[in-house]
Amino acid sequence: MRESKARKIQRAAEIVKQLKKSYPNAKCSLNYSSPHELLIATILSAQCTDHRVNQVTKTIFRKYQSQKEFAYADINELAKEIYSCGYHNQKAKSIQGSSLEIVEEYNGIVPDNMEDLVKLPGVGRKTANCVLSEIYGIPSMVIDTHMVRIMNLLGFTHSKDAKKIEIEIMEIFDKNDWIKLTHMIIDHGRAVCIARRPQCSMCSISNYCPSVTS
Repeated sequence: MRESKARKIQRAAEIVKQLKKSYPNAKCSLNYSSPHELLIATILSAQCTDHRVNQVTKTIFRKYQSQKEFAYADINELAKEIYSCGYHNQKAKSIQGSSLEIVEEYNGIVPDNMEDLVKLPGVGRKTANCVLSEIYGIPSMVIDTHMVRIMNLLGFTHSKDAKKIEIEIMEIFDKNDWIKLTHMIIDHGRAVCIARRPQCSMCSISNYCPSVTS
């Protein structure tokens, strides 16, 4: 039977309530000390674990201590230093290019709106939403692989397209929960709803999940 939107909203609220009990301290797992550092860390996190990114940024944030140092860095050297994050050449171009634009076009201030953020080299909606939510406290949803998979399992979307999922679930979940929801779902995906071996018997939201297995 097709679920009504009203019922989805009600189910979403129950899920959030349970997740808050399970993951009260859920937060961004990328390490950073400035808006620019978060931007770089998020660019590096594409197709890479946050744990690996934090290992790499620990070194490069010590070496490059300002936006200008990233903007005018030796691109080949930077690519070598981020090699273990994958797609190192493209990510090095994105980091240098976005840093250069922030220095030269935005007076060293990371933009606080989606329109300007996605104009930066290598910055898509996922990175932009991360910066908007973490730095500026603007209600946003970061749609990563955990969010795509778990929102499909929960029956709140039947899409794999991140932008479509973002729009669909923003209509279902309370705006005040958007930022926290992303981090709780990521924690849940790592600890319980694991891609290849979901622990449904240990899941705090299994009562609200149509994909639960015995």
